[in-house]
Amino acid sequence: MAASTSGGAYRSRQGLSTRSVASSSDEIQLRIDPMQADFDDEISGLRGQVRQLRNVAQEIHSEAKFQNDAINQLQMLLIKAQAGVKNNVRKLNKSIVQSGSSHVVHVILFALVLFFVVYMISKVSRK
Repeated sequence: MAASTSGGAYRSRQGLSTRSVASSSDEIQLRIDPMQADFDDEISGLRGQVRQLRNVAQEIHSEAKFQNDAINQLQMLLIKAQAGVKNNVRKLNKSIVQSGSSHVVHVILFALVLFFVVYMISKVSRK
């Protein structure tokens, strides 16, 4: 602690002062200013509040980390779902193209058979 000289008294901190005793012994008298005692109580109260704020900040940090992990999991789930939907759409399009082409073949075969039947009926009815 730095001590400064002021008129024969040594001051170590505001509110605390020391005086040399008239005797040559190493005794020191300590006088505490009552205003400083109130400041010490306020400082203790502030330390408690800072501790509470630090605990709240740690809780906020852990909650943010938990929610961030949940968001990351949801993003991965969404990416997998998008990939699954993309694959299913590709398969569905392929199936539509395949079944669509087979429908065209069936329609052409039906038209040919119908044309042949009409041709045969017209041949038979002319005789």
